[in-house]
Amino acid sequence: MTTPDTRHDNPQFDSLLPAARLDRRGFVTTLAAAGFALAVQPVHASTLITTDDSKLTTGDETIDVNGDRPPIYFARPAEATGRLPIVLVVQEIFGVHEHIRDVCRRLAHQGYLAIAPELFFRQGDPSKLESVAEILQEIVAKVPDAQVMADLDACADWAVAAQGGDPEKLAITGFCWGGRITWLYAAHTARVRAGIAWYGRLVGTPSSNTPLQPMDVADRLNAPVLGLYGGQDQGIPLEGVQMMQEALRKAGSPSTIHIYPDAPHAFHADYRPSYRREEAEDGWKRLLEWLSSHLG
Repeated sequence: MTTPDTRHDNPQFDSLLPAARLDRRGFVTTLAAAGFALAVQPVHASTLITTDDSKLTTGDETIDVNGDRPPIYFARPAEATGRLPIVLVVQEIFGVHEHIRDVCRRLAHQGYLAIAPELFFRQGDPSKLESVAEILQEIVAKVPDAQVMADLDACADWAVAAQGGDPEKLAITGFCWGGRITWLYAAHTARVRAGIAWYGRLVGTPSSNTPLQPMDVADRLNAPVLGLYGGQDQGIPLEGVQMMQEALRKAGSPSTIHIYPDAPHAFHADYRPSYRREEAEDGWKRLLEWLSSHLG
């Protein structure tokens, strides 16, 4: 196994993603400790981005949510002065593994306080399950949206009280399962100022745990959401994305959806074969512009 170069040869993207080159032993150790679910093995090491934590403060904590103690990972600039804009980072169905933590570090290098909560911690550990079907059935289906909203609210409170976050500058971004949650959270609270949803489900059959879908709340979003979707996503049909676009238009929403015609689902997930570098880089640039525009 050769040592992968975790940097890209695109200077503009490199400036957004400070990264560390790892030796062979360090890289293997990182993979072993990264918490990637069995369901997504083997990890595609050749495209995996590793962002270092130099000039950052990072760590694992727990927060209080009605007596429960969900774990969180956070990253922030180490020497920042004043209150920091807050970005909640919502996991895929695979939990808060190294890719999600890396996203937090990327945001921290851009001046944000980024927090990724373990939103499945009451229901189980997806890293131990061997298939997507198992994760969906044994964990995801048992997670109430109301519980997720409460956990995210508690993260925002913790960010302000414990880390000096700015209560007037709260944003959220999420991937896959977290993309759906991003839309819902933008409708849940007036505190949020911006959202970026990466290929989150938009329509679906309601249940006791998931009574609403993003399509149902298109006319009641409290903040503008940028949706980033793949035109070749086999799990989120383009027809549904276009329906959401129309619903947002009818609602007069400032939210918008950008479709990458040739991209599959999970095109930002650099540890999976679905990763598409060009679309991922463009999506990240759009995310940073969206945050800057709406958080200042």
